[in-house]
Amino acid sequence: MKTDVETLSPTRVKLTVEVPFEELQPSMDAAYGRIAQSVTVPGFRKGKVPARIIEQRFGRGAVLEEAVNDALPKAYDEALRDNNIVPLGRPDIDVTELEDGKALSFTAEVDIRPEFDLPDYSSLTVTVANATPSDADVDEQLDSLRGRFASLKDVDRAAADGDVLLVDIAGATAEGDAVEDLVGNALSYELGTDGMLPGFDDAVRGAAKDEVRTFEFTPENGDWTGIPLTVTATVTAVRERELPALDDDFAQLASEFDTVAELRADVAERLTRAKRLEQGAEARNNVLDVIMGSVDIPLPEGVIAAEIEAHFEDGHDSGDEHRAEVEEQTRQSLKSQFILDKIAEKEEVSVGETELSAWLIQQAPRYGMGPDAFAQALVEAGQVPMAIQDIRRAKALAVVLESASVVDADGNAVDLKALDEEMNRLQGLGETIEVDDEIDVYTDEDGNVVEVDETITVTEQ
Repeated sequence: MKTDVETLSPTRVKLTVEVPFEELQPSMDAAYGRIAQSVTVPGFRKGKVPARIIEQRFGRGAVLEEAVNDALPKAYDEALRDNNIVPLGRPDIDVTELEDGKALSFTAEVDIRPEFDLPDYSSLTVTVANATPSDADVDEQLDSLRGRFASLKDVDRAAADGDVLLVDIAGATAEGDAVEDLVGNALSYELGTDGMLPGFDDAVRGAAKDEVRTFEFTPENGDWTGIPLTVTATVTAVRERELPALDDDFAQLASEFDTVAELRADVAERLTRAKRLEQGAEARNNVLDVIMGSVDIPLPEGVIAAEIEAHFEDGHDSGDEHRAEVEEQTRQSLKSQFILDKIAEKEEVSVGETELSAWLIQQAPRYGMGPDAFAQALVEAGQVPMAIQDIRRAKALAVVLESASVVDADGNAVDLKALDEEMNRLQGLGETIEVDDEIDVYTDEDGNVVEVDETITVTEQ
């Protein structure tokens, strides 16, 4: 087989392939077999029709066409391998010559991954946030803890964000018919959390006790989907939280410490650990941006256009701004794939069975499935190669991060290996990796604290 390669652009090539007729013989034999299996000829068993009878009944051209359909994809794949071409998407193929007994010639134009140089990983610098918490960070955590022990007090003023309201709501159609799904009495709600109906917060913000506000609401699902409804909200009480004093008594109530100074020091220490661990995650997120910024790559416009059109196949195109956003995301995604794939090839990154199993265990909960069921779903959908590619790219990124310099905002070096060891230590101790504490606090109907668990477990991030 003879192949010529013409570079049409940095991201597109044209293959001209010539296959000698003798190399088509296996495909010709297979074509006779497939046709014999699919036709019925009197006097012959199915699958046993001789080649000369097939040619007499259906013509030599039908056999050639069947053979070409079998041989052409194989020849195309072989041409790609012989010329180390990484294709993107489907090729545009044109059969230029097909003469019985001579040769099969065709051209194939296809988008390809462009050639580019990778930077020296050790020359890259990744910047992450400082690990030392500010006084404001500590105060925020302490205020959050105090908020769990706050009591509620009725106030005679306009409602503001952070207040806890008691409201009655009622919904109705334009004709005045009540909507049972939008009826509620004495609902307790913290203003500013956007946890009620869309438009509710804006409607009742600034309302005082016994004030009535109305707003329009159009459901996006359920029996009233797409139908404008009028919602009436009656504020029956406005309450504000009274935080307990930040003193030694509070420290003893809310923690295992005797003084507020000890509690503050503990919060600061835990925030430092949390921020140190966050540095590792931030470094992993930032290193890709750094390496992408250091490489200039021409991108195949045909592939980008096809992906954008595929994105909007469902018809959810909200205008030029949305389309521009999708295009930018597509470009960045394609560029990162090119870079990580080339790194993986250069570093000979492979994916083992253990790594694939770990990935399945990690990803399965996102789809509400067990690892075995998730694995089976991937197999049935033919997505296993894509999963392996994702793992391979993640490992390639880790290779870059190991060589790059990581510094905090003040320019101090960050030891990622030490951070990984700290993470493994915490996980080995069974500690939960989260920032906020979880404390069991019991309140009466007015929100006043009536009971607190005597022992609390402080978790770390």
